[in-house]
Amino acid sequence: MAYELFYWPEIQGRGEFVRLALEDAGAAYIDVARGSESEGQGVPAMLSLMRGEGISHIPFAPPFLRDGDVIVSHTAAILLYLGGRIGLAPIDEEGSLWTHGIQLTITDIVKEVYNSHHPIDEDKWFHEQKDEAIARATVFRRDRMPKFLGWFERILQANPAGADHLVGHAVTYADLSLFQLIEGLRFAFPLGAERELAKLPRVSALHKAITERPRLKAYLASARRVPFQETGIFRRYPELDG
Repeated sequence: MAYELFYWPEIQGRGEFVRLALEDAGAAYIDVARGSESEGQGVPAMLSLMRGEGISHIPFAPPFLRDGDVIVSHTAAILLYLGGRIGLAPIDEEGSLWTHGIQLTITDIVKEVYNSHHPIDEDKWFHEQKDEAIARATVFRRDRMPKFLGWFERILQANPAGADHLVGHAVTYADLSLFQLIEGLRFAFPLGAERELAKLPRVSALHKAITERPRLKAYLASARRVPFQETGIFRRYPELDG
């Protein structure tokens, strides 16, 4: 049975971290909200579950995943659930939790990226909080982005199995998510991100290696990969790049 992924169809957003794992693993999945309403898919099918129609475990917001009778919400929890099942996480408890912890840290910086352009109110336009966003983005570029990316560099260096992967000797969903984070940062902060990546050879090498993975390379070149745009987590406003 194919996994069912639920996320907004027009943006990458948080759902893209899950999608990259499913694509790289070659797992059978249905991107429900991108499907046809005539076939019982599309955004209405996603919204019906968010209203709790026919289920007791009601997701607050996408992304969420349905695997038979199991519904898992939140990016990091979905990847924790999928990781061992699709061969993208260690099966031992210690390795699984370490991979999950890295993913949670990626979740933290992703939230900070969003806050850099919407620091006051998520329901207001960027231009309505532009001064606050410029101040927040300055702190993000100066302090927060180097702190997070430097940590990824250190754990690559500290990996007993070598610096090719964040965990162990094989690709995990954490590696794929770090790739997506770097892609997003390079879109949103092209000057700031490249300046930091120039200091981080291991992170940069991992990012490049992920782009050469056959299934992922094919996905990234396909129409299924929605481009970055100014409606997702990663948004390019030149005044925020310093």
